[in-house]
Amino acid sequence: MAAEGKVIHVEFGPRGGRRIAPPPPERAAENLEARAKPRDPTGDLYGRPEVSRLFGIPESRLRYWERSGFLPPTGESGTRRLYTFQDLIGIRAAKGLLERGVSIRKVRKTVEALRKALPNVVRPLAELRVVADGQNVVVQGERARWEPATGQLMLDFDVSALREEVVRVLRPATLDPERRRAAYEAYLEGCRFDEDAVTMDRAEAAYRRAIMLDPSLAHALTNLGNLRVRRGDTTDAEALYKRALAVDAAQPEAWYNLGFLAYERSDAQEAAHFFDRAIASDASFADAHFNLAMALEELGRGREAQKHWEVYLALDPSGRWADIAKKHLA
Repeated sequence: MAAEGKVIHVEFGPRGGRRIAPPPPERAAENLEARAKPRDPTGDLYGRPEVSRLFGIPESRLRYWERSGFLPPTGESGTRRLYTFQDLIGIRAAKGLLERGVSIRKVRKTVEALRKALPNVVRPLAELRVVADGQNVVVQGERARWEPATGQLMLDFDVSALREEVVRVLRPATLDPERRRAAYEAYLEGCRFDEDAVTMDRAEAAYRRAIMLDPSLAHALTNLGNLRVRRGDTTDAEALYKRALAVDAAQPEAWYNLGFLAYERSDAQEAAHFFDRAIASDASFADAHFNLAMALEELGRGREAQKHWEVYLALDPSGRWADIAKKHLA
C-alpha cells in the first residue's frame, strides 16, 4: 500500500472491514429489550440542535427565526423553550416554501395560519397532509379540511412522512418494538455469516433486511459497508459508513473505516482526520492510533505522530505492528 516500510494497518477482519462483532447471547437479549421502548414523537419536545440536524437548517437561522417571532419554539421544559411536533410541521412547511422561492412575507402568513389551524385538529397529527389545492394551501384529514392561507404555493407533504423522519433521525426508539426486534435479529444473522466468503450473500441480505426494518441500526450499516468494501464497491461502502454516523456520530468503527478508504485513495490528510475522530470516540482503539500515526508521518508531522506510536505500544505492546511503532519512535 505504501513504499519503504510505510504500511498502514487496517484490521478489516478476514477480507473485509473493521466489523462490529455481535454481542454474546445474554447481551443481545438485553439490547433487544433496551431497544424496544417506543414513545410517540408527536408528543415530544425538541431542542434547537435536534431541529437543525433534522432539517439541515443552521442553528443561527433558527435563532433568528425565534428572535424575529417567525418560528419560535412554543414548548417549555422548566426554563427552556423547546419545539413541539406542531412547530416542526411549521418549520417543514416554511423550509419547503422558501426553497421554492416564495417570499418570506407570504411564507410567514401561511405558517402563522397553519399554526393556528393545527391545534383545532382532532385527528392524530400523523394522519394529516399539508398540500397545495389550487390557489390555497390546505391541511387535509380524512374527514376535515382547513385553509390556513391563500396563494399559489408549491407545497405537498404527509405529516406521517415528517413523523417517520423524526423517528429515523432523532427518535429511533419510537420504532415499533416487534419491527425493531426483527431488525436486530436480522443484524445478528448478518454477523453470523459475514466472515465467510461462501455465506457473504446471505450476510448482506440479512444486513439489508435489518436496515430496511430499522434505518437507525448503525451497526448493520457499518457491517454492510464492510461487505461492500470486500466486493470492491467503495462508493457504496462510504455512503453506508456516513449513514451509520448520521445515526450514531460516536461510532468509532465507521470513522475508522472511512479513514481506511481515504488512505486507500492516497488522501492522508482526510485519513488522519477520520482516524482522529475514531480515537475521539474510543481512546483505547489501538489500531486507530497506529494508523493515525502512519498518516501523520506521511504528512510530515512526525512529532504529532510520536504520541500515537506510544499509545499504540501501551495498548498493544506485543502486536504484529509493535516493531514498526518502535522503529518510528527510535
